[in-house]
Amino acid sequence: MTEPLWVFGYGSLIWHPGFPVAERQIARLEGWHRSFCMHSIHHRGTVEAPGLVLALDARAGAHCDGVAFRVEDGAEVETLAALRERELISSAYFETRQEVSFRDGRVVDAVTFVIDPEHGQYAGGMSLEAQAEVIAHAVGGKGPNAEYLVNTARHLEELGIADADLAWLARRVGEIGKIPRG
Repeated sequence: MTEPLWVFGYGSLIWHPGFPVAERQIARLEGWHRSFCMHSIHHRGTVEAPGLVLALDARAGAHCDGVAFRVEDGAEVETLAALRERELISSAYFETRQEVSFRDGRVVDAVTFVIDPEHGQYAGGMSLEAQAEVIAHAVGGKGPNAEYLVNTARHLEELGIADADLAWLARRVGEIGKIPRG
């Protein structure tokens, strides 16, 4: 018997995994934090006007709460191929295996995409206000950057996962007047 394939989601995977899911668990990843630290030149921005998307940025003492998805048996190969096509579009992420813990105490290794801080799309260290300005105005192949922010913030809230930075960004982008309605 092979081990189940788990995937850790911290951004759009939470609300749009795009693969067959057998089980979902709220999970915590230690040593990383969710951050709008990657310039998006494909999905939520363009080369000329990059947006920002979430990535996991390493930080001592930090943690990221998200969702671990167990892939349906038999769909592992296709799932990994689809995730690699989606997440590694510009090589700004590394595909890693990370240990995540569930609220029920279980611990599993999960495929986790983390930012390459040496990549040209890395945008770590931006102030929240600067992030809000970018997110409020950027649009890419998958739509407005603000839509990505709102979807992620809303789904985290629905799951009971607090993220003060995302909540602040959603409020601020709304004040700028660029929150999508509907």
